[in-house]
Amino acid sequence: MRRIVATWLVALSLLLGSVALAGPARAEQDVPEQWRSYWVDAFNDGIYTPDQVSTLIEDALAVNANVLIVQTARRYDCFCNRALYPRTDAAIDPAPYDPLDEVIAQAHAAGLQVHAWVNVNTLWNSATPPRAADHVFNRHGPTAQGRDRWLNKKADGTELQGVNAYIDPGHPDAAAYIVDAIRSLVRQYDVDGINLDYIRYPDGSSTTTHSDWGYNEVALERFRQATGHTGIPAPDDARWSEWRRDQITSLVRRIYLGMWEEDPAARLSVNAITYGFGPQSVGGWEATRTYAEVLQDWSGWLAEGITDTVVTMNYKRDWNPDQARMYSEWTEFLADSQAGRQGVTGPALYLNPVEGSLAQVREALTPTASGNVAAGWSGYSYASPSMDVAANGPVAERERLTAALTTGPDAPFADPAAVPGMEWKEAPREGHVTGQLALRDGTPLDQARITLRPLGGRGGGGAPQAVRTVTDGSGWFGFAHAAPGRYLLTVDLPSGVVGAPVSAVEVREGRIAQAPFAPFRPVR
Repeated sequence: MRRIVATWLVALSLLLGSVALAGPARAEQDVPEQWRSYWVDAFNDGIYTPDQVSTLIEDALAVNANVLIVQTARRYDCFCNRALYPRTDAAIDPAPYDPLDEVIAQAHAAGLQVHAWVNVNTLWNSATPPRAADHVFNRHGPTAQGRDRWLNKKADGTELQGVNAYIDPGHPDAAAYIVDAIRSLVRQYDVDGINLDYIRYPDGSSTTTHSDWGYNEVALERFRQATGHTGIPAPDDARWSEWRRDQITSLVRRIYLGMWEEDPAARLSVNAITYGFGPQSVGGWEATRTYAEVLQDWSGWLAEGITDTVVTMNYKRDWNPDQARMYSEWTEFLADSQAGRQGVTGPALYLNPVEGSLAQVREALTPTASGNVAAGWSGYSYASPSMDVAANGPVAERERLTAALTTGPDAPFADPAAVPGMEWKEAPREGHVTGQLALRDGTPLDQARITLRPLGGRGGGGAPQAVRTVTDGSGWFGFAHAAPGRYLLTVDLPSGVVGAPVSAVEVREGRIAQAPFAPFRPVR
């Protein structure tokens, strides 16, 4: 019955023009731009059946949302049928039912965007292994040996946290799989974007000032080759921390440019950590637990332009004074760090009563002292709309939240809104450069330094610039958002490798230029 009602409401909303529009139709409507979304997790009801999807759409329309962040790749299992990830073992309707297809079809008909939520570094979380033989846990988890073992490891040798297993982003084969799997989602499905979760190192370190993770043997050997370090680095070794943080940033960069190759209009968003107090209280960004403990530099990703939207997991209790201050500090920092991209504040609905969540929405949409404001709001989560769910049930609490957000003259979501546009993608003024370096036998040239320099010493904007990066474990490199013009690429070849280390490319607006390097050869 609810599915019938939902379909009727969708049709009526479209007829009346009251749906928050996504895509090109946005410009034809006199509605403000403001991101409003629910995270829809795959551990609870929401996408397991077509009827659940219809209810989800109905509830999203009721709150005047315009985006659904739908968990698609949960623990390297997919709530979909056409991706590199194997289909989930969860109790979804049997094939040919495809949850992602169903959500996209119903959501797009209602004017809602769909962003496929992908867990990046969380591999598995059960004592029972997945049924699919090609699941990464079965192929590259506890039973794998040598280079085939992709598991992240702590300095003390621990690989599992209870039944939780993680991928080490410093392992080149793991990173390549992650990129390929995400690209398969963009290629196979009409998603509006990809949302990256757990794009960081795991929790559970011994302090808040460094990470104990990253000790996969392949990752360790790469670090030694890059730095000349011998032995095993201490968790608080500054070079080791920087190297591990760079692995995450390199992965984000490669996903961003890989998605651009598949669909330049697809949005990349990342779920951002906001542990503890904000940079204002702890001595700056690099002193935060986000940067130091879980090695996630989302502020840097915004500055580089390798993510379109940062959605902070600003999970704080409004009724706790210390946590209320944390929420305020991170809300302010996000708004002031957008750097021409977009920040969305994502509070935890399950930690607050409806009244507290309403207060957090209002604060998130209030300009900072610098005059900046976040691009919008995302509620975590659809399944747990308030801390009172246990007493009253999710349906009743979701209805209360909807009423609080949409009813009355001061209701923040009383009227529809459009998803904010992305000028840098819709009308790009810059281009990108990618390439891959290898030896003649196909061995990747790992961690080679490359400089991108405008010919004549100036870029299209007229300012001197030279940008440097390093290849990842597959020899891949990328430069995002370079001004149009001719550029020279120079490789600092490692000792014992020879070849032509210089190449030229032409950067064009909205395009990716492929850097043509011939294979190098080792000196015998």
